[in-house]
Amino acid sequence: MAIRNITVGIDVGTYATRVVVAEYKKGEKIPQILGTGMSVSNGLRHGYIINSDEAVKSIRRAVADAEKNAGIKIKRAALSIGGVSVGSALSVGSTIISKADTEVTSLDIAKAVKEAEDNLSLANKKIIETIPVAYKLDGKEITGRPEGMHGIKLEVRVLFITCLEQHFDDLVEAATDAGIEVVDVVPSPLAASAIALSDRQKSVGSILVNIGAETVSIAVFENGHAISLHIFSIGSTDITNDIALGLKVPLDEAEGIKIGSVMGNYPKKKLDEIIEARLSDIFELIDNHLKKIKRSELLPAGIIITGGGAQIAMIDEMAKSFLKLPARIGVAEFFGNAKSKIRDSSWFVATGLCVHDSHRNMGGSESGFGKEIKNFFKNIGKQLLP
Repeated sequence: MAIRNITVGIDVGTYATRVVVAEYKKGEKIPQILGTGMSVSNGLRHGYIINSDEAVKSIRRAVADAEKNAGIKIKRAALSIGGVSVGSALSVGSTIISKADTEVTSLDIAKAVKEAEDNLSLANKKIIETIPVAYKLDGKEITGRPEGMHGIKLEVRVLFITCLEQHFDDLVEAATDAGIEVVDVVPSPLAASAIALSDRQKSVGSILVNIGAETVSIAVFENGHAISLHIFSIGSTDITNDIALGLKVPLDEAEGIKIGSVMGNYPKKKLDEIIEARLSDIFELIDNHLKKIKRSELLPAGIIITGGGAQIAMIDEMAKSFLKLPARIGVAEFFGNAKSKIRDSSWFVATGLCVHDSHRNMGGSESGFGKEIKNFFKNIGKQLLP
């Protein structure tokens, strides 16, 4: 019996745990979606685990649901991590070229990256992604990888994505206790970017914003890769709470009002003021971060909004007005059928984990694999539609 090449993504969010199962068919480069599963998350706060037993139960329920839909037993998976302790830091390392003929090798790059890591202060933190973002050879900036070029001194600027080691270990332990072998742990914004952003958007400059229940995560891209990542301890639940207090309505009703699924005789002006006030807080945090990295109003592909909070009416217009950037809701189209779309971007992280994991297994380049993602969406079907 042939061994099936299965890839699974598990997104353990504060509000929901989502699982996507995909498979590589023999001779095909694009995985096909086999099934999805979801459960309400318990035991999490601001994206990190506070009750391991409850988190394990949430993962088990979502996995069981996906197993039922996909018709397979799930044993291994890639996990997302997106708690408030996830962040990024830039560091620079350098090395003298080791070969006598001054040709730059992968060993030289590794040495420079290692020095950049050594220059960081990483008390209680764990590196989960290492992304070289710029190279200099003998003081001159170069594009692409420097392997094969000739010079004396190599410098590399590296983005390290980190999180608290305790949060990382708690997440992996919860998945392991749920019976899952963890094959990779990927920052949520990077996983979502595989679905929500095109190669061109990542190249010219963009910011991916995921508005979750209790966190807002941002990832800034330029020249084809992430240049900054940050997670804020604010989310769409704060807007729900504000509406409940402002309009004196139950939380469930406030949630429906927020996303427009509950209609009633509510004072529209007051409701708009409540929502706009909290969204302004969120966009101010984002803009302050962009100013810090000198990218405020300087990202031509603009802001792409995903997550449960993306359902808030007119959020893209508010983002455009506040951040002075092009803005849109993240939507992945099924190419070949323009009317079909993944309307619920809450699934982007789990689906992106499958793409990310498959990409690593294939050993392909990011740009090459990105070209294949369009075909990937043809196989998703209606499973992710609301």
